[in-house]
Amino acid sequence: MQESKKRAIILMNLGSPATPSTKDVKKYLDEFLMDGRVIDSPFIVRTILVKGIITPFRASKSAEAYQTIWTSEGSPLVHITRQLKDKLQAVVNEPVEIAMRYGQPDMKSAYDKLLAKDSSLDEVILLPLYPHYAMSSYETAVVHAQEVYRKGNYPFKIKFVPVFYNDPVFIDSLAESIRPAVMAEPESHLLFSYHSIPERHINKSDTTGNHCLKVADCCNVNSTTHSTCYKHQCLVTTRLVAEKLNLSKDRYSVAFQSKLGRSAWLTPATTARMGAMPGEGIKKLMVVCPSFVSDCLETLEEVAIREKENFMEAGGESYTFIPCMNTQASWVSAVKKLVAAQY
Repeated sequence: MQESKKRAIILMNLGSPATPSTKDVKKYLDEFLMDGRVIDSPFIVRTILVKGIITPFRASKSAEAYQTIWTSEGSPLVHITRQLKDKLQAVVNEPVEIAMRYGQPDMKSAYDKLLAKDSSLDEVILLPLYPHYAMSSYETAVVHAQEVYRKGNYPFKIKFVPVFYNDPVFIDSLAESIRPAVMAEPESHLLFSYHSIPERHINKSDTTGNHCLKVADCCNVNSTTHSTCYKHQCLVTTRLVAEKLNLSKDRYSVAFQSKLGRSAWLTPATTARMGAMPGEGIKKLMVVCPSFVSDCLETLEEVAIREKENFMEAGGESYTFIPCMNTQASWVSAVKKLVAAQY
């Protein structure tokens, strides 16, 4: 009889500055934006852009934003990810660690902790906490984890949980997080606000080279490249959740937030929609951010605070921010199932 493998789990998330000080935020932004899969310009151009223009001018403003959401536990994203780890650990036998793509705790420390717990470990299952595929999120997390793994010459094998944008356990949990607001506000419109990415990233991830943003209605025309198409996957998530919640098509819409720079990004932009919707008759709004499974700067400050101000100033009457799934029981169960599917 074959012995079962000795496994462990790593939950991977984006990361956060160590503190909301301008110095630490600048350090974090330098690491984040110098990633060639985030800003995909040549290294010299990227260095000048990031270290000479973006972080010197953006760090203090970003620090102010972080200060509005920082808690006694530190970064909401890191704290929530730790809580998710603890709740998962309570329902699985395998040891669980977390790793951030940028900042601390880093990937190497997660590998090292697991190896210290059990030097005879056979396999580590890594779950990048990104539902949708993008070179600036899921792809860079996987590539970075592989690079650290190779450099460390670890004795165990690693395996990654694929993107889960259409997995029933994710859809069910996401729908559950939205349902109370939908039930409480039957007259409100639901906006799915996804993190935007540059259109060139969509093209770079097009495995066919001739489909994304080139074929009319490309996201709804079957293609093998949908496995790496961020926009297609966002739209699929939206459709599946809307079906689960029995929403008519006029009850919800999609927008993309957090644009950086002047190049073409996915549209419509969340900010633009906030200013336009009241004039279109949508004065009661609910907003959910399905790109994120854990609340963070982009949800708690950008959407819950700034975009609410934009909407209300444009003539909105009510605005409800729907928190991420964070550590809700159905999401913990979903994470357990997503990982177990790789055994």
